[in-house]
Formats: sequence, structure tokens, C-alpha cells
Amino acid sequence: MTSPESGSHEPTAHAAATAKDRARISARIAAIAESATLAVDAKSKALKAAGRPVIGFGAGEPDFPTPDYIVEAAVEAARDPRNHRYTPAGGLPELRAAIAEKTKRDSGFEVTPGQVLVTNGGKQAVYEAFALLLDPGDEVLLPAPYWTTYPESVALAGGTAVPIMTDESADYLVSVEQLEAARTPRTKVLLMCSPSNPTGAVYPAERLREIGRWADEHGLWIITDEIYEHLTYDGVTSTSLPVEVPEIADRCIVVNGVAKTYAMTGWRVGWLIGPADVTKAGINLQSHATGNVSNVAQRAALAAVSGDLSAVARMREAFDRRRRTIVDLLSDVPGFTCPTPKGAFYAYPSVKGVLGKSIRGRRPASSAELAELLLEEAEVAAVPGEAFGTPGYLRFSYALGDDDLAEGITRIQKLLSEAQS
Repeated sequence: MTSPESGSHEPTAHAAATAKDRARISARIAAIAESATLAVDAKSKALKAAGRPVIGFGAGEPDFPTPDYIVEAAVEAARDPRNHRYTPAGGLPELRAAIAEKTKRDSGFEVTPGQVLVTNGGKQAVYEAFALLLDPGDEVLLPAPYWTTYPESVALAGGTAVPIMTDESADYLVSVEQLEAARTPRTKVLLMCSPSNPTGAVYPAERLREIGRWADEHGLWIITDEIYEHLTYDGVTSTSLPVEVPEIADRCIVVNGVAKTYAMTGWRVGWLIGPADVTKAGINLQSHATGNVSNVAQRAALAAVSGDLSAVARMREAFDRRRRTIVDLLSDVPGFTCPTPKGAFYAYPSVKGVLGKSIRGRRPASSAELAELLLEEAEVAAVPGEAFGTPGYLRFSYALGDDDLAEGITRIQKLLSEAQS
């Protein structure tokens, strides 16, 4: 008979084997896919480094340098010993105040500094927003095509993403009728992104009001990603949901950051704005997860949001020119149908007319297979629609030089002109 002492400390052979065979990675993390956009960008850069003349349309980042005055603010901050120490987990007080002022200036949404939480980039803001709201079993309505990170962040936070499909015939805009058809007793959050990544769609103010009032009627939360707010074209303007529907403000989280507006993707400064109790809970979470965002980057962001919008105006002019060019070129690709985006810096053509055709001895059956073919045969990198929840499409970022843009799409035109039934 085994003594209590020996039995309580010595594992049986079966228990030891079970422990040894246990998965090395948690099921929660193992279920998360790598960011498809970053994977395409990394592969493109690796091929370039190996000497291949690859043109990459994968990464969603401006190809412009961060404006000089922002860089100089960071250089000065790096020399200041105050920035060599821990600072509040929720963000530098002066940056939180400046973000509140910037939000009022740019969208008309009046918030207090206490409603602002500074995060390590927009991605952390997205994850924390879901983590703050979701319990296991809670559902998130997710209009598709969606940014590849959204459903993974929902899953990490313990929720369930419920995609709501849209396509080019509806200008990639979801309707209240579609949302209502998908709503269940477990629905807690609606995710909105306007201007949209990956489609460039921009929700008109009237549609936003309809959606916001519907969400308010059913007691839902809205997370609205407004990081492309300043990149709109053809006289279209981007409006903020809690401004259009003030009654939803107490159940709304706004996600934003400096990455797109100020060409600061590598600086990793984003933020979320929400009701004060939600933001306070987010600060508690961040105090254990990361602590403060880099002080040097925060000082750079302070210079950015406190300054004017002349830098983004210059970038927007270049993006608009490229937008018109890429839509014209993609529309001439056999089998492609390319709507004209109204915002951000992405084109999202349907490529269904190419699928199944013979191209250099291969018949791509999916947009993922077509993207692989384009990379191998035309040395052009694009992100397949599977990454955004809508197979049959490709995303092209036009945040790259004019010459590369024209050369890349011309290569695709030449390759796909060979397609045969």
C-alpha cells in the first residue's frame, strides 16, 4: 500500500507520460494564425533580399518617412532623463490630453483625457478593446471583408467572431438588415471600420446613424476603428460613430493611432477611447501586460497629434493619384473587377474571373493559389482574400512608389493575358 507521503509526490508512470505528451503550446495560442499581411510582406522582403525583383503590395503602411518635426521631438526626448524612467501605464498625461484635443478637432467627439488609453500600436488597442468587453460565449458581429487581425483578437479575448458577408455589389457596406439577421442573445459587440481595411469603403453618415441606432436599441457595444480617418477621396468624408449617434457613446470604444496619418507605423503608438470605467480597466490590464508605451515614441506622438495635418494632406494627394492609377490598371486585368475605393490606401478587386483558368500550366482554384502564382511567375506580392474572410479577392496596398505600382500591375496584366479556359 502506498503511503500518503509517497503517493502525493511521486507521479505514476501514466501521469508522467500524460504530462510528457501534453501540447507544448496552449490551445488558445496555437489556434491563432500568423498575420497574413505581415507574412506576405516578410516573404516579399526576403525574396528582394535574395536578389529577386519582387514588387510588394502587401503591407499597409505609408512609404513616406515620418515628418522631420516628429523625428526631432523623439531625438530631443531620448536625451531627456525624464524619459529614461517608468511613466504611467495609461500614457503620458500630456499625450492623453493632446489626444482628447485632437479627437475633438478632427471628429467633433468630445472626451476627457481620462477616457484615453495609450497603447503599443493600434493592434494592442484592438485586442484590449475586445479583452475588456468579452466573456466566453460572447459574439462579435464582424462585417467582412475584415482586417485579418480582428477575428484573431476576438478569439484571444475568448469571444466568437460572427462574419457578416458583403461584396462589391453593396460597395462592401453592411446593412442593418444583415446585422439584425445575425444577431443572437449572445451578441454583445459590433466591430466597425471606416474607412475600411481591406476594401477602402467609407460608410456614409446616414448608414452609420442607422447602424448606431440599431445597436443602441439592442444594447450592443460598438468598437469603431478610425485609424484611416484622414485618408478619404472624391469629396467623401469620414464621420465618427459616437458623434453621429451620441446615445451610443457610453457603449462605444474608438480605436485610433498615429501610424497611418503620420507615417509612423514603426513607432507603435495607438490608443483607445471609451467610457471612463472601461478605460480604467484597460489601464489595469496594461499595467500588468506591458506597462507604459516607449516614452520616446509617446513624445513623438505628442508632437504629431499636437501639430497640424499638412503632412497627411501631402500624403493624401499622392495616395489619391496612386488610387486612380491602380484602379485603372487593375480594371484592365483580364478577369478582375475593381471597385473604386473611397478611403484608406487599398484596392480590393474580385479575381473570380481568373480562377480555374490555365496559366502557365497551372489552374489556380482560389485567390490564395492565384496570389502564390503571381508571386512565383510575375514576382508581385498581394494578399489573398482568404485572409480577410472573403475568398475570391486580392488586396493591393497602393502605399508604394508610382513606378513600382505601375510596373507591378503591368506584370500581372501580362501574365494573366495568357490565361486560357
